[in-house]
Amino acid sequence: MGRENQRKWRRLPLSLRLGACLIGLVLLMALAAALNPTDPNATTPNRLAPVFSEGHPLGTDILGRDTLARVLAGAQNALYVGLVAVGIGLSLGMALGVLAGYVGGWLDQVLSVLLEALYALPALLLALLLAAVFSPGITTSMVAIGLAAVPAFARVARAGVLAVRNLPYVEAARALGMGGGRIVLRHILPNILGPLVVQASLAFAVAILAEAALSYLGLGTQPPDPSWGRMLREAQSYQELTPYPVVFPGLAIGLAVLGFNLLGDGLRDYLDPRRQGR
Repeated sequence: MGRENQRKWRRLPLSLRLGACLIGLVLLMALAAALNPTDPNATTPNRLAPVFSEGHPLGTDILGRDTLARVLAGAQNALYVGLVAVGIGLSLGMALGVLAGYVGGWLDQVLSVLLEALYALPALLLALLLAAVFSPGITTSMVAIGLAAVPAFARVARAGVLAVRNLPYVEAARALGMGGGRIVLRHILPNILGPLVVQASLAFAVAILAEAALSYLGLGTQPPDPSWGRMLREAQSYQELTPYPVVFPGLAIGLAVLGFNLLGDGLRDYLDPRRQGR
C-alpha cells in the first residue's frame, strides 16, 4: 500500500475501517471453507475433543465433527443468506419506494399502507407463515428475511426521491421532454444510492442475526448443513461438558454482525455531505 493510499485509508472514519477489517475476516473464513479439505459434516470417534487437539484446532462437537470446519462453512452460509435476503429487500424496497415517491398521490398512500402492514410482521413470523405453507429451510428463511427488509429500503428510497424530485435539474429534465423512467434512472437513482448502500450494510447485519435465530429455532438451515445458529442449538445440550462448541459460533456471529453495523455507521458518516464539505 503506497503512502497516498495509506493517507486515504487513515482519512476514512474509524468505524468504516474497523467494519471493513471485520468483514474482510468473515470473507477470509468463507474462502478458507472453500479451500478446507475437511468435511464439516464428517463424524469421527473423537467426540468433544478439546481445543488444539491433533487434527482439530477448535475441537469437535458431540458427534465428532470438526468445529473449525463447521464455523468456516457457517460463514459461507451466513454470507449467502445475507446476500440473497438483502438483494430481495433492496430490489423490491427500492422499486416500491421510488414508485411511491415519484408518482405520489393515491399510489403513494396505498403503497405506504401496504408497507406499514408488512413492517408490522417480523422476519420470524414471516418464516413461520412460509414454513406452514412450504417446508422450513434456507430458502424459506432467505425469503422471509428479505420480505421483512422491504419496508426499510422502501422508506429510504421514498424519502430520497421526495428530496430530489423537485430540484431544478429534475425540473429541467422534465422541461426537455425526458420521460419519467429515464429521469429516475439518470437523475434520481444516482442521488439516492448512498443511503441505500448504508441501509444495505445495516440490513446485512440484521439478516445474519435473523438467519442464526431462525436456524436456532429449526426454521432456517436444516441439519446436517452447518449454520452458526444451528451449531448453538446443537451445542446447548452439552455446554456443561465443554463450552467451546458454543463459544466459537457465537463469536463468529458477533464479529459478522458488528462488522456490518460498523461498516454501515462508517459509510453513513463518510457519505455525509457536511463531512465532505469540511
